[in-house]
Amino acid sequence: MPKAIEFTPIEPIPLDLLREPLIWFFAEHYRHRDVCTRLTELARSVIFDEAALREIYRFLDRDLPLHVIDEEDDLFPLLRRRCEPDDQIELVLGMLSAEHAADMSEGAAVKSLVGAALAEQRGLACYAEAGAAIDAFCQKQKRHIAVENAVVLPIARHRLGEDDLISLGQRLAARRGLANPFQAAS
Repeated sequence: MPKAIEFTPIEPIPLDLLREPLIWFFAEHYRHRDVCTRLTELARSVIFDEAALREIYRFLDRDLPLHVIDEEDDLFPLLRRRCEPDDQIELVLGMLSAEHAADMSEGAAVKSLVGAALAEQRGLACYAEAGAAIDAFCQKQKRHIAVENAVVLPIARHRLGEDDLISLGQRLAARRGLANPFQAAS
């Protein structure tokens, strides 16, 4: 009899990292890789794991789109304003933006598979297309994250000033309905 994958919740990002938004992005990238690892394991299992599937569904439904908005509306525009021509960041940001559009489309397809598995109470491996769709999505996610961690975040550390980082942290918090992380609690 197949054995269920041991479920542990996806680790949330500590809210105090909003005061260090570049570390927030790095932590979010770690969560994306974790979700991909979980998805890959679940895609090979016929066992229905409701808790794991629900958590991944929530991530694909809420966290992935928020992350794309964080980068497209806040981080990337800041970098475009602060980087020097020698940084050659526009080519990288343009490529990543195009990938974000594909991420949302492919993420929606994977989310649909996860939703079907939840509705039908089946393991993802029960769906012929699950393995290929999830593997393709996760491989692209991992490559995308590697570029952001190796190129974008180091340039951001070099080019963004304290005011930029405060503004970025405030916008990340506001998008999530959280208080300004730079104001002392009263």
